[in-house]
Amino acid sequence: MEWEKLLLGEEDWSFLGEAAFRTCIMFLVILTSLRLLGKRGIKQLSVFELGVIIGLGSAAGDPMFYKDVGLLPGILVFSIVVGLYRLITFLISRSQRFEHLVEGKATYIIRDGVFILKNLEREPIATDELFTELRQQSILHLGQIELAILENNGEISVYFYPDDEIKYGLPILPELPEFKSGQIDQGGHYACTHCGSVQELMAAHQQGCTQCGKDKWRAASNRKRNR
Repeated sequence: MEWEKLLLGEEDWSFLGEAAFRTCIMFLVILTSLRLLGKRGIKQLSVFELGVIIGLGSAAGDPMFYKDVGLLPGILVFSIVVGLYRLITFLISRSQRFEHLVEGKATYIIRDGVFILKNLEREPIATDELFTELRQQSILHLGQIELAILENNGEISVYFYPDDEIKYGLPILPELPEFKSGQIDQGGHYACTHCGSVQELMAAHQQGCTQCGKDKWRAASNRKRNR
């Protein structure tokens, strides 16, 4: 094994000093560019902002590592990307339609403790992932939720019912038992595991969910939120 080639590639030891200098220059360019992007560019990223950051990262990396890539082309790329970002954010501030085109729209995914299935089907979020997000906000079941909105940046905003208005809802704790309609041996409130709709079922009741037609249930809960 050629250790020198493994460690240095096609360059010699003298290139290490040049690589350090290149890195310092491009790091300063990155900091300056992020400062120009403003606070929106360094908080939770939207799809558009993530694309900008990926573009900047690629433009910064090559001049740092490759001797045949000059600093000026990298700086030019940074300047163009930052300029386009500022232009697009200006257009976004002037047109809601353009904003929706570039960044998408916030989506209602839960209303009155029930999934809005037509909206969820359009979003790339799995049920387990959604339940994890909700549990991190100390939610035990969907009946505690008046509204839940999937924001443009992927975060989930939740509006809660007051404690005295909490309804029966689908429990979201992991590994709770699930029943098919024919397996229910005790009457009570049950929540459809597909849409979250709650129905009062009798023992061995065979009817599927009146909202979505599925027949898998969990015993519904109306517990108050953990504070």
